[in-house]
Amino acid sequence: MNSIPDHLAHELSILFVGYNPSLKSGETGHHYANPRNRFWHIIHRAGLTPRLYRAEEDGDLLELGYGFTNIVARPTRTAAEITSGEYEQGRDELRHKIETYKPKTVCFVGKGVYEAYSGRRDISWGYQREPVVPGVREFVAPSSSGLVRMKIDEIVAIFKQICSTQ
Repeated sequence: MNSIPDHLAHELSILFVGYNPSLKSGETGHHYANPRNRFWHIIHRAGLTPRLYRAEEDGDLLELGYGFTNIVARPTRTAAEITSGEYEQGRDELRHKIETYKPKTVCFVGKGVYEAYSGRRDISWGYQREPVVPGVREFVAPSSSGLVRMKIDEIVAIFKQICSTQ
């Protein structure tokens, strides 16, 4: 199973960071490709995209100023399969990407992603006060995985906060 390509450009409006690709994303080569993942519906309903995009169009979102990467590149069935060593390596690689590309906002799609990246605990949803990389706004949103029990309306409301302060 192959890792999927990042979609990066300098000074993106938002860089979305997930845990790691699903097996379906590994098969297709596209971010958030698992049909049970609600990412594309969430960002559309939150007003981040003018229409509902499909996983196959993930590269097209660069035109909107949005990019994609993951803290760990290896596809797995669940994030629970990621090792501490993979998180450690991924944390360093992710910080390098953020320092290199300098997105305005990094949206961590899942508290666990941000915890693995920042080493912080007891964080709240939304923008974080002290970014790991100075000058980059860090936003923590719920995971869009279908395994998350949070109602989609609650998740959408949190994602809408990205727009309200950009």
